[in-house]
Amino acid sequence: MLYTKERILLLIAVGEFSVGILGNAFIALINFMNWVKNRKIASIDLILTSLAISRICLLYIILLDCSILVLYPDVYATGKQMRIIDFFWTLTNHLSVWFATCLSIFYFFKIANFFHPLFLWMKWRIDRVVLKTLLGCLAFSVFISLPVTKNLNDDFRHCVKAKWRRNLTLKCRIKKTTYASTKIYLNLVTLFPFFVSLISFLLLILSLWRHTRQMQLNASGHRDPSSEAHVGAMKAVISFLLLFIIYYLAFLIATSSYFMPETELAVIFGELIALIYPSGHSFILILGNNKLRQAFLRVFWKVKNILKRRKL
Repeated sequence: MLYTKERILLLIAVGEFSVGILGNAFIALINFMNWVKNRKIASIDLILTSLAISRICLLYIILLDCSILVLYPDVYATGKQMRIIDFFWTLTNHLSVWFATCLSIFYFFKIANFFHPLFLWMKWRIDRVVLKTLLGCLAFSVFISLPVTKNLNDDFRHCVKAKWRRNLTLKCRIKKTTYASTKIYLNLVTLFPFFVSLISFLLLILSLWRHTRQMQLNASGHRDPSSEAHVGAMKAVISFLLLFIIYYLAFLIATSSYFMPETELAVIFGELIALIYPSGHSFILILGNNKLRQAFLRVFWKVKNILKRRKL
């Protein structure tokens, strides 16, 4: 029988998972329908769709890991199953972060106003390299995730059952430490795209400041479309940065559980926090994108009218 705390945490995880699936599936579905209708897809829609699909996979992996830990702890204790899950978690985690970084860079080149030759050259070519960049992110994410599957059949989790054997316990502790260190090292790589997004955000602020100053010199005090675009892009980027920080702290909590006595609760708690990132950011992207926002409002009003008719 499940402990009450574990049951409550699992229900919360299911709720967060459901919200995240709805938001990301909506983004992917709307963009896919427009792709089929127009027989072409804009670069921004391709990035958003790729990001949504990667986060749907990430949500499934996190919920699967959480469910196995609570419902089937014996399966979770096997090194092989855990390493396979960690491989897909690392893969989808990297894909999600790199695709979000691609979105930040795309916003920067499309909206910012600089006159440096290199910036203008990249601004002109950005639409042409989006697909290649996304494929490159996929290949890199697969490559960086492979070390997690090293020693696939190594059942290090079973070692905790033999605490009365001092030498074996010490050996297992070292193996768990090495594995946890590998996970931390691999996911530290995601700090690089995080800093790239941070730089894009700072440059957008600089571009907005220069544009606002120019507008003031031209005696135009009202907010123009360029300023609106700058603000909208900065909201999308800063929301990603803040949620990613929360997600990364949750990952550290889950990983440090290897050294905690209450391993299961630490992992579940970390995963509950981690689910906020792929779930919450999807709705921020929907509200920040005019096409997605209008589609969302249409669906919302249709659902609301259907519910009213059923009540009558």
